Amino acid sequence: MVYSDKVVDHFNNPRNIGSLDKNDPKVGTGIAGAPECGDVMKLQIKVVREHLCQDCQNSWLAESQEATCPRCNGNKINIRDVIVDAKFKTFGCGSAIASSSLATEWLKGKTPDEALEIKNTQIVNELSLPPVKIHCSVLAEDAIRAAVKDFKKKQSE
Repeated sequence: MVYSDKVVDHFNNPRNIGSLDKNDPKVGTGIAGAPECGDVMKLQIKVVREHLCQDCQNSWLAESQEATCPRCNGNKINIRDVIVDAKFKTFGCGSAIASSSLATEWLKGKTPDEALEIKNTQIVNELSLPPVKIHCSVLAEDAIRAAVKDFKKKQSE
């Protein structure tokens, strides 16, 4: 089977391998796949509050609900949760590893709800996965959904 240059690159130089502290309330963990079929993917996201001043467009990360901008002292602040880190560990083929690596790159800078908009078909197209490897991209989408669900569950506790 011939893999695209992007699959080979993500397999040979995977981005964001590792783990985050699953007990951290800002970390969501998603696991997809089944050990009996050979592919298992763990994907984690770390979410922090991003503040954006409407007056001067300054942005900063902070856990507090700060009411004023540290740059201009403006008080028109938009606050949103944003994914600042993503990690993965995947047991599987090169396409599964490449799908995980690409997904973690795409997640950074997105809100959890924006992360849910990442579809396996986008991963398939970006990596030029052959039809027999589409299931690897489905694992990535499933792991993203599970990680966001876990994060949101922790926020409601």
